[in-house]
Amino acid sequence: MKRIDKINYYLDLAETVLERSTCMRSKYGAVIVKNDEIIAIGYNGAPRGRKNCCEMGRCIREELKIPRGERYELCRSVHAEQNAIISAERTKMIDSTLYLVGRKSETKFYVEKPNPCSLCKRMIINAGIKDIYIRDSKEDYRHIDVSKYIENDESLEGVLGY
Repeated sequence: MKRIDKINYYLDLAETVLERSTCMRSKYGAVIVKNDEIIAIGYNGAPRGRKNCCEMGRCIREELKIPRGERYELCRSVHAEQNAIISAERTKMIDSTLYLVGRKSETKFYVEKPNPCSLCKRMIINAGIKDIYIRDSKEDYRHIDVSKYIENDESLEGVLGY
């Protein structure tokens, strides 16, 4: 019997977590792991106690045709990465790994070239997370060394979106 490798194991867990998402556009799940111990999980959805897009039956960003990766201040959701980060102690997240999976809400297809938004990147840096693995397809994933987010600061260049 062949065992699943660790990266796909944690990506599969993140994919299960995204099933709790309340976003009508894209569902994301995140798992933070350190030394083979799950530190925190998160999915994207409205803050606790607030109505989410599924309950309201509308997505403001979709209605305004706002491109992916832009104008998140209009979004009702807290991102999966943010929810995972705020659920964990910073000391436990130092040198940890974040696993991230996104699927389109309607089609269930994987989000094409998913990446943390600029705010999530800043939170990931400050949380002390060292590595990110992002699923591109059931078989393919990308590795990101978080130090690259520090070296390549797209906010200085005014880059929007992904």
